[in-house]
Amino acid sequence: MVTRPLIDTQGPGAGESVWASWRASRPELRIHGWRHLVVVAPHPDDEVLGAGGLIAQLRSADIPVTLIAVTDGETSHPGSPTHTPAELAALRIEESQNAAYELATGAPMRLGMPDGGVAEQEAELTDLLTYVLSHLGGPGVRCAATWRHDGHPDHEAVGRAAATACGNTATELLEYPVWMWHWGSPEHARVASENALALPLSPSAVAAKARAMAQHRTQIRPLSDHPADRPVLPAHVLQRFTAPDEVFFQ
Repeated sequence: MVTRPLIDTQGPGAGESVWASWRASRPELRIHGWRHLVVVAPHPDDEVLGAGGLIAQLRSADIPVTLIAVTDGETSHPGSPTHTPAELAALRIEESQNAAYELATGAPMRLGMPDGGVAEQEAELTDLLTYVLSHLGGPGVRCAATWRHDGHPDHEAVGRAAATACGNTATELLEYPVWMWHWGSPEHARVASENALALPLSPSAVAAKARAMAQHRTQIRPLSDHPADRPVLPAHVLQRFTAPDEVFFQ
């Protein structure tokens, strides 16, 4: 099983102006009173794409953030003639460590689950997240994980596991979309607009997120001229993550 999303990232995608208008009409996510945030990412870079601005904004307020990387993203380029899965994993681990530095937080905790096979280990992931959240515990702790309807099997499995773990520990869950911006629209049946909140980002948070995204070179640049080495996040897709706000489903 591979980690290619269930949409074609090389296609044109949905209109950004439509999403911008939708985001502007969402109620604001309030972060006052937060004590700690745990961000769960299926692959290295998901935490930056979906919640990098939130992470930077919390760190600027000296609020701790714990990052959890479920997989090492070793199958981001299936069939690559230039990089083995092990080589890709090593590169992506280094990239996510560098990105975390740009966001002023510690390197992610790594679970090493198989890239593309998170659903098969969902019960184990649920137990691990329950353990982490139960030890943080208490008011003011939040967990952010990929949205349960994001259109990628690993993203959805992480969202389900986080939802169950949050239920087990009475922790408030926020779900961040990554691929929804490409395949969806505000009118799509899967997009629960009534549950969406928008977080306005400070200029410094936007800049930190951009620097963090730039660290993920294996995803935003071609590995070689071979078609199998094309970017997972070409420029028109990456552009979707440069907005001055982020959306979370509550």
